[in-house]
Amino acid sequence: MNDLAFKQKTSSTLSVTHPPLAPQTLSRSWRRPRGAMLAAVLLALGVSANSAAAADQALALKRVLLSTGGVGYFEYEAEVRNDEALSFDVRRDQVDDVLKSVVIYDDKGGVGSISLPGEEPLEELFRELPFKVNDLSSPPALLEALRGAEVEVQGGRELKGRIVAVNREKQLLKGSDATVDRHRLSVMTEDGLQTLILEEADTLKFTNEELDGQIKQALAGIAEHGRRERRRLNVNIAGEGKRKVRLGYVVEAPLWKSTYRLTLQGDPKAETAALQGWAVLENLSGEDWKDVDLTIVSGNPVTFQQALYRAYYVDRPEVPVEVLGRVLPRADEGGIAPEPMPLAAAPMADKMLGMAMPEPNRRRALMAQKSAMPQGYEENAQMVSGFAPMVESDSPTESRVTAAESSEAATQVVFTVPTPITVQNGHSVMVPLVGDDIPATTLSLYQPETHPLHPLASVNLKNDSKIGLPPGVLTLYESQDSAVSFVGDAQLNPLPAGEDRLLSYAVDQRIRIHREQTGQQMITTGKIVNGLLTLTRMDQRISSYRIIGDAKMDREVWIEQPKLGGWSLKDLTPKNETSSHYRFAVSVPAGKTETLKVIQERPRTETLRLTQLDAHRIDIFLKADTLPKAVKDALAKLPERLAALRALEQEQNQLNREQSGIIKDQSRIRNNLDSVPEDSDIYRRYLSKLSDQEDRLETIRDKVEDLAGKLKDSRKDLEDFVQKL
Repeated sequence: MNDLAFKQKTSSTLSVTHPPLAPQTLSRSWRRPRGAMLAAVLLALGVSANSAAAADQALALKRVLLSTGGVGYFEYEAEVRNDEALSFDVRRDQVDDVLKSVVIYDDKGGVGSISLPGEEPLEELFRELPFKVNDLSSPPALLEALRGAEVEVQGGRELKGRIVAVNREKQLLKGSDATVDRHRLSVMTEDGLQTLILEEADTLKFTNEELDGQIKQALAGIAEHGRRERRRLNVNIAGEGKRKVRLGYVVEAPLWKSTYRLTLQGDPKAETAALQGWAVLENLSGEDWKDVDLTIVSGNPVTFQQALYRAYYVDRPEVPVEVLGRVLPRADEGGIAPEPMPLAAAPMADKMLGMAMPEPNRRRALMAQKSAMPQGYEENAQMVSGFAPMVESDSPTESRVTAAESSEAATQVVFTVPTPITVQNGHSVMVPLVGDDIPATTLSLYQPETHPLHPLASVNLKNDSKIGLPPGVLTLYESQDSAVSFVGDAQLNPLPAGEDRLLSYAVDQRIRIHREQTGQQMITTGKIVNGLLTLTRMDQRISSYRIIGDAKMDREVWIEQPKLGGWSLKDLTPKNETSSHYRFAVSVPAGKTETLKVIQERPRTETLRLTQLDAHRIDIFLKADTLPKAVKDALAKLPERLAALRALEQEQNQLNREQSGIIKDQSRIRNNLDSVPEDSDIYRRYLSKLSDQEDRLETIRDKVEDLAGKLKDSRKDLEDFVQKL
């Protein structure tokens, strides 16, 4: 099969309206400054309104590349002539990404500088003003902050003087007990200190033109900052002649999704199925995409953010001022002048940003640097955040294709939409990825943890193309007698070229499977060394499957058997296996029942000391068919010696128990002797019993001592015997 690609023309795309964003988002993020406010902003940035309008018109979005890394590459083009300044707006939350990734391609020129307003322009604006931003919240607050400034007041009273204070006071409303706040302004005039109610004045102005201008500038800054969530970047381009300039950057973008449709044939013996793949993506960039070249990339690139737009300051230790003592500098021994750096080896920052020199020298330096670059440098420099932007080739041999194109790199798969597309901001679109017949076989997959009785209807999908398929959801249909029916959904994991995936989409109720699990242990071999019996045992886990087939047609059933860590299969070869399961294929004829027995086994070793065995365990070992004859013959000689030793040990234990009982009873008798008269019969009886017990204890001690010697000899004889085995 050829590469997975749509055979049809893919110029038709399915457009889906995306839910509109909140109005405040539209107003703050997407609308551009207009009118006088735009002129004020451009003036503050050092760009005229006419040049900015021309730059906005010149920079046009031409290419969009969306990656599954959650970012997008946006490339603009502009026609420039000689030296020119270009400007473009980006959202405030994207400035860090733009500063990290912005790249400019100009084959006949270079970049002088890229400038933009500070992160907090409002704070910078008020840093040098005699009042703060909160002082502009009300006229009384502003007048209070500017004490001493000269003002002219017109209205009910006219006066001119310097502000002394602004005091709030309560006033009763006429004909009512209600009060209202008023502010009394105290002004030092030539005639002395005078006051007036600020709310009764018609106009109030500051006589100092510089202060008046500062207030107007601050108000304009507040108005601009309150509604602008964008930053304008100004790019100075230096070069000669008319040429095309490309500007691109990588910013956060919604993750594009892939969806598939697989149409199975009604014949279960069919070996192929029709696959369609689509990409679902959204345009939430803040501007319309008009006839842009769209590329989507499936991979897992490294992407991150860094706060490049934020100003950082280094904490420096404070050094005390030296008051006493003087410092004697070290005598200079002279320096060695560094060798001048060749122009071709200058850092890229000097090549691209060295625009401070006079214009003629700058142009000559740029041309010299360009000629000194190694061949192929420009092509190698076109890598942006893990993927390469599409750069239109000027080669006459390159032709434009009309079919969908796809290619696979080492870390990603690239899909190129063959025709430019248009997507309005806030809308979604579906574009085709792949479309062709693909090898597919139907089967039933038994997963006992999913369903204990019935297997799952599944399809084994093989990617025999040259490119991988990105992960996504898959909807399955079945075509039979010119009718198509929905049969289920499945999840497709990444499918590299040459690999296959098993997709389960429904419960197959025509097949029943009964599973039984048992276990057993057996001795496989043994040996005797240095009085130790080492046995090798084999543990087995047995899973038995009874498969009751479909009554009408032959079926192929795959059984998934979980893998056990440290265990191995016995006498079976699986169809294939995953990291956690074996898969066994069983052909089940129509109306028949088949069985499958899966045995997993694990060897383990057990070591026993021969002198600690008993007759029962020895008898078990003698009956084991897998033990070598020499081991059995040796074990057969043990019971007699062990029996003699155990008899001596038993006799010794019995004597020890009797001795302990007598000693305990003597303690009782001695306690009783203290409580009865010495001339009584009971007293004489206790004495007689103590005498008899002492005689018995003497006999027991003699026997225990004799047994200790016999036990020592018996144990040594047994140890010598087992050591010689």
